[in-house]
Amino acid sequence: MIDDNTDPNLGQVLINRYRLAELIGQGSMGKVYRAEDQLLGGVTVAVKFLAQTLLSEKMKMRFAHEARTGAQLGQRSLHIVRVLDYGVHRNEAPFYVMEYMEGKNLSDVIAAQPLGINQFLRLMRHMCLGLECAHQGIKIDGKHCQVIHRDIKPSNAFVISDPSLGTLAKVLDFGIAQFLSDTSESNQTGSFMGTLAYCSPEQIAGKDLDNRSDIYSLGITMFEVLTGHIPIQAETNSIGSWYHAHRSQVPKTFHQVAPGLQIPTSLNDLIMSCMAKSPDARPQTMADILAVIQTLIEQGLDGGKVEIDEPVIVEKESHQSTVSDRRRTLGTARVPSIPNPQQRFWSIEDAGWNVAWPKNKPIADIVFPQLLKTEKEEAVALWVMLPRSEVSQRLLNTRYNQFLCTIHPHPMVLWITTIYDPMSGPKWLPCYLDLKDARGEKAVQLLSQTGYYPLIFFSREDPEQPANVCTVPIAPYQKQIFQDWMRISRGAVVPGSAMTSKQMLKAELEKIKPNILIKLENAQGQKFQT
Repeated sequence: MIDDNTDPNLGQVLINRYRLAELIGQGSMGKVYRAEDQLLGGVTVAVKFLAQTLLSEKMKMRFAHEARTGAQLGQRSLHIVRVLDYGVHRNEAPFYVMEYMEGKNLSDVIAAQPLGINQFLRLMRHMCLGLECAHQGIKIDGKHCQVIHRDIKPSNAFVISDPSLGTLAKVLDFGIAQFLSDTSESNQTGSFMGTLAYCSPEQIAGKDLDNRSDIYSLGITMFEVLTGHIPIQAETNSIGSWYHAHRSQVPKTFHQVAPGLQIPTSLNDLIMSCMAKSPDARPQTMADILAVIQTLIEQGLDGGKVEIDEPVIVEKESHQSTVSDRRRTLGTARVPSIPNPQQRFWSIEDAGWNVAWPKNKPIADIVFPQLLKTEKEEAVALWVMLPRSEVSQRLLNTRYNQFLCTIHPHPMVLWITTIYDPMSGPKWLPCYLDLKDARGEKAVQLLSQTGYYPLIFFSREDPEQPANVCTVPIAPYQKQIFQDWMRISRGAVVPGSAMTSKQMLKAELEKIKPNILIKLENAQGQKFQT
């Protein structure tokens, strides 16, 4: 607990669901709160915010990647912290919701004294299982991507006591994880990210990484957890000094650091090999490490078999049902999108100029989504009918889009487009996409794939041909959020009506309209200054 009664976030309710109750952690990347899930009767969760000082598009995308990774991996492994929800607060700070865990990180656990062999084997097995799951990869934009954690260290493992499974370790913090696509060349060289004392030689050199970089970091972690000491030490805490240490310094041995420590030869050899300078000289996979640990567990090092927990195997269908029960409302993704005049999608836009008002739609001021196809492309367009005078007046208006989603009581997306004129004010163009309807899911899928949509205006006086067509882009990280919404909605139980969800989303829109107007006014001011 952190004593901060002046925190303005305390007591606030996020997306009509999570009430922030207590600040429990903070750092350079943001804050973590204990919160109550009011939709599920006050169940305790943890909410992590990205710091206000880091609200760049790049950091928002990285934060969304962290949430998405935790959501996917946490469903597949007991040993990765589960991410349950994602959203954006009214101050434009993104957040995600995690399972709430009572315990300590592994760094705090070993602060008093290093672990004994049996407890070490148990917790390292858990870390390896979590990392093995990450290295097996997740799906991003339809591609299979291996996840490299890049920041394995004792403080990124959390130790809890589960009433059913006993002591568990869970891997935390995929905020700087690297995603390696199996179907494309990697291009990872760049600035260093990670923790200097634990990073591999190839990581500190800015080279391409694979799962063996995490294995090096795990080796240093295992050495520290058993001895309380780091096996490699730089002269100064600088990148240059650590670069030299990781690339040239021979790691200290267990005998040098803890001469009284008795460990099996196979475990000694395993840990020292994990810290080899060359990736080829290390164990090649987490499965290789787990094989040694499992053998030691089965042999028993204290005259009997080490007590371990086995991961609970849940049938796929049952697991999806459990996840949907815990994630009724996926939340909001409030993404401003001010279009770039140079960004044009001529093929689809040209097709938009050659359509006629559908005969099954009334001649009235309405908004609806409809597919738009060319020989090579397909997109979902937003069709809008307004009086001719209003269409003419709004040809050069500033445009903004935003998407809200609720899974409970019925999976539904509110697609908000706003066009703004400083003289006439905003024109709100909302429409709803039912994720349990094939057409609604197809529309969200196309928005995710294309990253833009045509806005086709018709005038009531002349509905035979469009009065104007323009293209509205979608922020890049919104595309993956669409994928998450679709995936969760497919497994969601639908106990309530679609109309109730529409009413909930409509009420949320009314709450956020003032913030949208502020953004549009600011964007309009910048437009006239340039």
